[in-house]
Amino acid sequence: MIDYFKHESAYVDEGCHIGKGTKIWHFSHIMAGCVIGDDCNIGQNVVISPDVRLGRNVKIQNNVSVYTGVVCEDDVFLGPSMVFTNVINPRSHVSRKNEYRPTIIHRGASVGANATIVCGHEIGAYALIGAGSVVTKNVKPYALMVGNPARQIGWVSAYGEKLKFDLNGEAVCPATGEHYQLMNGEVSLKR
Repeated sequence: MIDYFKHESAYVDEGCHIGKGTKIWHFSHIMAGCVIGDDCNIGQNVVISPDVRLGRNVKIQNNVSVYTGVVCEDDVFLGPSMVFTNVINPRSHVSRKNEYRPTIIHRGASVGANATIVCGHEIGAYALIGAGSVVTKNVKPYALMVGNPARQIGWVSAYGEKLKFDLNGEAVCPATGEHYQLMNGEVSLKR
């Protein structure tokens, strides 16, 4: 029994696991071996390559290709037309399928429209990659990244609000009231 939605123009290859409540929209292609969690939304014209792993509640907007080697944890957002790579030095005449570099997008992170994530890096939990940014290195949890190459310009809460730390290294999310601590260049949610 299929307990997910697939638009009639979308293709889902044999050997995929698609979670309950997931929606796959127009002209998208889910390739063999993919594992897609519950309640995901796969937008129009999305390609998910073989063996990609998506957690629960991942939102992929239109015109995104998620290549082999990419893992997105729960609650990840991938903006329209953002780009992943999976080989660092591609050549048409050289097969490098055994050289794919893994890319991990950790829980709750968001990647803005038209951003590029160069393979072999990790995007930390709840980080926010600004539209059009080009990520060429690992990104810390809660980091706010912009530009080409992307550089950190601040910190955001899990809710996506910019954090302003006081002299004690403490900040409060203006939307939720959650408290955050900045210590040794790392941000964490205070419990």
